[in-house]
Amino acid sequence: LNAKKKKTTFNKTRIRMYKVGLGKNLPLTKTPNPVKKKALVGYDEQSHFLSRAIWNEDHFDLSAMEIPKEIDQYHYDPENSIDTTWQVMRYEAKQEAQREPLLVSFLYSSIINHPSLESALAFHLANLLSSPAMISTQVMSLCLEALYSSQDFRISLRKDILAVRDRDPACTCLPDVFLYFKGFHALQTYRVAHYLWKSGRQMLALHFQSQMSQVFQVDIHPNATLGNGIMLDHGTGIVIGETAVVGHNCSILHHVTLGGSGKAGVDRHPKIGDGVLLGAGASVLGNVRVGDGCQIGAGTLLLQDLPPHCVAVGVPAKIIGSFIDVRMQPSQSMNQTIVESTEEMIPFDTETSFNI
Repeated sequence: LNAKKKKTTFNKTRIRMYKVGLGKNLPLTKTPNPVKKKALVGYDEQSHFLSRAIWNEDHFDLSAMEIPKEIDQYHYDPENSIDTTWQVMRYEAKQEAQREPLLVSFLYSSIINHPSLESALAFHLANLLSSPAMISTQVMSLCLEALYSSQDFRISLRKDILAVRDRDPACTCLPDVFLYFKGFHALQTYRVAHYLWKSGRQMLALHFQSQMSQVFQVDIHPNATLGNGIMLDHGTGIVIGETAVVGHNCSILHHVTLGGSGKAGVDRHPKIGDGVLLGAGASVLGNVRVGDGCQIGAGTLLLQDLPPHCVAVGVPAKIIGSFIDVRMQPSQSMNQTIVESTEEMIPFDTETSFNI
């Protein structure tokens, strides 16, 4: 049988969309959409509603949304109902729902259907952390309490998700971080536990720490102090002790340990400055101080203080150089293969390199 080939036609209205996978910070382009019916199998009224909500262009007018192109255009001003991070996340979630029909219900219930980023996070964490000891509605209620009681938490939430979006080359959009990156989930779980600990509800805070450890394989004590704009890359095996302090805009890779000196009842854990990069498997033990803008290589064992803007590697740690530009934050560049010949760093001679 001879069948006539159908010509592909295009809608007159073109939808603005990110080119996922080609680069996170590319400008928005207009891409034609082939006219193609995407059918979802639904046997109840809710499924039918979800399918119409996603595929009906009149329901979601994506072309009318103003999406910022640069990271410095992301604003959060709750008093004036400005939340660019949430706006972009919902936009990208709708785009992903159009691309993948099997995830329509998941994306709708986890992101699109929520009025705010706080509501979406509480719902998502509740599904991840619920257990026979505490059902999801109870977890969600506690998460919402922590979020709406602490403006610092709400600000940190947005800075954390943007930190991953900006630094991780494997991340293509905000829903990636929000839905699938367990380092991000563990960090937000810690922030809930930290709120509970500071509110005098230590036993409940320890329950969240225990669930975090079981579900995400990340162990952060609720009494630890973590800044904002932090990325826990991969997450698995990260341990941060009770009296540890981590500054703003740090990046911590898997199997990093910020451990104690073994003494009870004292300040016994590391103090990490701003903009520090801790490579995979690095261990910092005891009440030592790591200066701002430092980089600690993978597998390094650090037992002594580290001056600001230095690069340390080895067991025990040895300073191999310092950054030329003191404004540089290695946690932002994520250059983990830095060598002594790099133009970004002043290397020390073999004789002047020293153990610390």
